[in-house]
Amino acid sequence: MDEAAWTALAITLTVVGGLVTVWTWRRRGAVPAMRAAALTLLVPAAYLTGTLEMFTRIVDAVGDWAFGLVLSPVVWIGAALAGTSVLLLVGAGLLDRRSGSRRVGRARRDELASPEAPAPADKGNKGGKGKPAIDDDLADIEALLRKRGIS
Repeated sequence: MDEAAWTALAITLTVVGGLVTVWTWRRRGAVPAMRAAALTLLVPAAYLTGTLEMFTRIVDAVGDWAFGLVLSPVVWIGAALAGTSVLLLVGAGLLDRRSGSRRVGRARRDELASPEAPAPADKGNKGGKGKPAIDDDLADIEALLRKRGIS
């Protein structure tokens, strides 16, 4: 577009914005009218700073991209692959959380890293008297918790 077209566009948008501002002031009051006036003044400001043309180029570029997105089967295949990837990642996380494989894996790593733990009855002996320091039921619970990787 040439300079006269940009000037005409800026004047038209400013006049329409001014009419909307007056209508808003009469219908809704001063505060909404001040907001409308602020938005109306952005059009001549964009024209005078040269950004009005930049905004139209951006809108054109986004429109071309969206048009190509809608009509291109290759893009739709890519979007379907991206969606499938997201579904697989979410599904794997849900299955992992449900099965508890992280806890089992952590417990197995701990078992491999540490030497064989002594039996619960041997662990609780005090000075060789033969009496366990803890109750047998508690020793069983402790062994079960240790087996599950909970400490």
